[in-house]
Amino acid sequence: MAERSSFAQRWQEYRPTKAVWLWSCVAAAILTLIAGFTWGGWVTGGTASSMAARAAEDAREQLVASICVNRFVNSPNAAATFAKLKEARSWERDDIIEEGGWITIEALDEQIAGAADVCAEEIIAMESLPARTAEPNAAAAEPDSVGG
Repeated sequence: MAERSSFAQRWQEYRPTKAVWLWSCVAAAILTLIAGFTWGGWVTGGTASSMAARAAEDAREQLVASICVNRFVNSPNAAATFAKLKEARSWERDDIIEEGGWITIEALDEQIAGAADVCAEEIIAMESLPARTAEPNAAAAEPDSVGG
């Protein structure tokens, strides 16, 4: 009868070949890539660039829309236009905003696409118009002489 060697003896006698080591490293690298891109949140450079470009465009839209809402609320005919905007269909609202000129930023060569839609959505989300903020006048812009 042949004697069975213990696990420790078999482990000590086992000498993996270079091919086994090579394929083990390849398999580990592939599994790492799969886990990273699937669950780790890794993305390619192209995907990261497109995500950054989209985030920048969204930020520009939000900034121009915030300016638009402020201009809309402070316009002289805001209440009438607010009612008109509430009654308008969703595809007509951005036209009302653009016609009012609230979305136009003079410093920009090209206006931000989509900002009128965001502005209209923010205005429609209001239940009522907030109180108008006062326009700064020349007297209020002068520095105070208090304190010295």
